[in-house]
Amino acid sequence: MTYENVATNLRESFRVIAASRGAGELRELPGVSIASAGVSFQMFNAAFLSEPVENEAELARRAALPAVHFHARGLEWAYWVCEDFVAPKLRRRIRPVLERQGLRHSVDLPGMMAERILPPAKVLPAIDVRRVEGKQTRDEFCSIGSVCFHVPIVWFCEVFDSNAVWQRFRAYVGYANGEPVATAAIVLSGDTLGVYNVATLPEHQRRGYGEAVMRAALADAQRELGTSRVILQSTVAGYRLYERMGFRTITTVGVYAS
Repeated sequence: MTYENVATNLRESFRVIAASRGAGELRELPGVSIASAGVSFQMFNAAFLSEPVENEAELARRAALPAVHFHARGLEWAYWVCEDFVAPKLRRRIRPVLERQGLRHSVDLPGMMAERILPPAKVLPAIDVRRVEGKQTRDEFCSIGSVCFHVPIVWFCEVFDSNAVWQRFRAYVGYANGEPVATAAIVLSGDTLGVYNVATLPEHQRRGYGEAVMRAALADAQRELGTSRVILQSTVAGYRLYERMGFRTITTVGVYAS
């Protein structure tokens, strides 16, 4: 498994959401993929490198193409850059080149992979995990995401307001004593499962709920889809947990937002 598995699955997760919305757009430009949900939350109006970049002039062109697309539509947007697409000598130039298009560096996310998930290092708490299938679980998924990712609830709900999205964006909510406390989501691309939206409400963190929901979500997806390869983009808070679960870093995804 290579960085391309991480980049492909990440791109597919945005394509699933964009394709589910009437205002969404999917476009393939030379060396650039666009998966835009057409929403207020700029992170979901996304562009991605789709081919390697060897020189700064080409990097600048790949920055300008999506900028023209999103500016023409009056949308704020984000570039999700898998840095292994960029020649090592150019990586220090990514920030200044994207800044010329009005994008600022937001975060670097380790792109991690595991051929198989290791057993838990400790006993996990009992939790009732339900797949998002109706209004109640959808609203609870969005509410937890809004709190944990510090995004207005109306923005989060706008991203996931189509029933069609839940057919391929396999989302799960975990309940402790009947209360929704944690989420995870799974997206399939090729023979790889991608893990997204792992979140636990602040007052319920450090109890193992996030890990328990993620493991249950993966087990459900693996039973149905029959693959054990898994990728994710880690936050700082989740990095050590994912290492204990058998993940290792194979790339870095830089996020740049308008």
